[in-house]
Amino acid sequence: MNTLQNLMTSKLKTIRHDATIQEAARRMRDERVGSLFVEREGDIVAIVTETDIVRKASARGADLGKEKIEAIMTAPVVSIEIQRTPQDAHDMMGDLGVRHLGVTDKGKIVGLLSVRDLLLYFKSVSEPRITQD
Repeated sequence: MNTLQNLMTSKLKTIRHDATIQEAARRMRDERVGSLFVEREGDIVAIVTETDIVRKASARGADLGKEKIEAIMTAPVVSIEIQRTPQDAHDMMGDLGVRHLGVTDKGKIVGLLSVRDLLLYFKSVSEPRITQD
């Protein structure tokens, strides 16, 4: 049985809580990721995503170079324990309407699971049903 440990990204991408939204956007672009964990005094306290930047900042005309990510970050991080299954993660994302889950081991965040990770997993284990002509 596959657990989330096999699917998650274990190299955590983080940003300080007092960074600007523009800094977060640039980091996401440069690192080619859709989210960053937010750190305060060495602890992960939230997550900020591309969707947060678009819907909570850009859409209302925020000054991205001045406003801090604290204004748009999501806290606490929605998380799932590492021994859970991909189906559990899929169900949780669907029920809560999120695209990223922190993966925890005994309550400590040790990884990140994205909807893309699940998409690739389910594609790898499913039988092809659609064929090309």
